[in-house]
Amino acid sequence: MLLKRYEEQALLFNSNFTEAAGPGLTAYRGDLVLTEGEVADASGRRKPPTASVRQAVLLATADKLVLAAGLLDELAKLPLFVERYGADFAPDMQAVFFVNNIGKPVRVTLGGVKFQLLPLEDGMVWNELLEELRLEKSDLKGQSAGEKVATVCSSLKSFALKGAEATLEAALADTIEVRHGGRGPV
Repeated sequence: MLLKRYEEQALLFNSNFTEAAGPGLTAYRGDLVLTEGEVADASGRRKPPTASVRQAVLLATADKLVLAAGLLDELAKLPLFVERYGADFAPDMQAVFFVNNIGKPVRVTLGGVKFQLLPLEDGMVWNELLEELRLEKSDLKGQSAGEKVATVCSSLKSFALKGAEATLEAALADTIEVRHGGRGPV
């Protein structure tokens, strides 16, 4: 199982769940390591990753990713995702990433997969994904957490991709500077 292998390699962290999502499918929600942290002690434990896909939503068969979604702090981290996990992409993989430092939706093809990239300054990937797909709570009623991820994946197959098609280089040249405001009690 692909997601089991990721777990054994310590590539999944801050996990919400990993569970069956239907016949031959496994779903995961949590964070996904792009670049591992350095070794912290003699027993081999690592420091937190230096780059990750936050709030990742994955759906996998035994050996291929069929859905990948999540939040990237910056567009420059997308090639890290493709480099690390590209061998596991299904030919028809659905890929939607929310990116902090882009100002408008864009479509980029990397590793043979079309990535739908959407701007997101603040929010939850799962909620934003459901809103983009116009899925209501009633569409997911009675489903397990894994089945909900499978429903999102099947909805993405008929999703009209937003934004202009661009090369990664052009998209990187069009990034914006992100300033996070102060948070917390006033």
